[in-house]
Amino acid sequence: MNPQSISEAPALELRDLRTEFRIGGAWYAAARDVSLKVMRNETLAVVGESGSGKSVTALSVLRLLPEAATRHGGGQILLDGEDLTTLSEKQMTRLRGDAIAMIFQEPMTSLNPTMTVGDQIAEAIRQHRRVSRKEARRLALEVLEEVKIPGAEKRFDHYPHQFSGGMRQRVMIAMALACKPRVLLADEPTTALDVTIQAQILSLLSDLKTAHGMAVIFITHNLGVVAQIADRVAVMYAGEVVETADVQTLFARPTHPYTEALLRAMPRVDADTEKLQPIPGSVPAINAVPKGCAFASRCPLKEPRCEAERPNLTCVGKEHHVRCVVRAEQYEGRA
Repeated sequence: MNPQSISEAPALELRDLRTEFRIGGAWYAAARDVSLKVMRNETLAVVGESGSGKSVTALSVLRLLPEAATRHGGGQILLDGEDLTTLSEKQMTRLRGDAIAMIFQEPMTSLNPTMTVGDQIAEAIRQHRRVSRKEARRLALEVLEEVKIPGAEKRFDHYPHQFSGGMRQRVMIAMALACKPRVLLADEPTTALDVTIQAQILSLLSDLKTAHGMAVIFITHNLGVVAQIADRVAVMYAGEVVETADVQTLFARPTHPYTEALLRAMPRVDADTEKLQPIPGSVPAINAVPKGCAFASRCPLKEPRCEAERPNLTCVGKEHHVRCVVRAEQYEGRA
């Protein structure tokens, strides 16, 4: 493969990924035929309500879901063309934190309270790099400075409880970036932070993505964050992708009724808060997903056929896809 084709290939691509949970002796899909791709130096935002399958998809990529009640139901997870679903656990252990890393929502559940933050980052480096303790410490300090921890050399030997929430999240980012991964998964990393610190973390992630040329999958339910950080967006509902588009198209021309509903429910500085429209109903449980369109029971455009037939993800414009038979037909009528 020549260098040009390598740069044009996705850093991470999911093809019809299916992840199933066991409930009451039967298997049900929590991620249903999910197809996504993210390029180098690109941020793909994955949005949707709680229960839509966002985190399950990310954890499936790293194979971090509990094996006792979870199984891979089909599809491929391609990291630079290599299918992760075929790798052994030992091979996956080598990849986690090295080629592909993850930032979790709550840093205090991910950081070891009995180790200094510097030692935790240095340990992550030594796990994947054959370097001395002294060299690992130097590299760990370097990455702490890169994520703009004030007085990084002094704070290297501090414990997680000595950091604020925003600073702990920076430590988590430093740990994720310590081995310079090709792909970074960020699972709602700013949800627990106030808006000022949130803006700083988003700006930091954007700068680091550009500096390292990483592919970033940013999971969130906050569309305001999406507008600030994303290049492209995938909207998920009930375990499946219902719309994908570049960020400008998604906000200017949302096509799936669920995407429209999410945008109507989002507070905006240029609109009266009394005009917010909540989405009636809730995301169906994975063992109660209807036969047809999963959003049909909450959809203002619902037709009888919507409840009988599961729609396909249909192209409605350049790099714009939607899973809705009504909107797909409207597009075909205009084309």
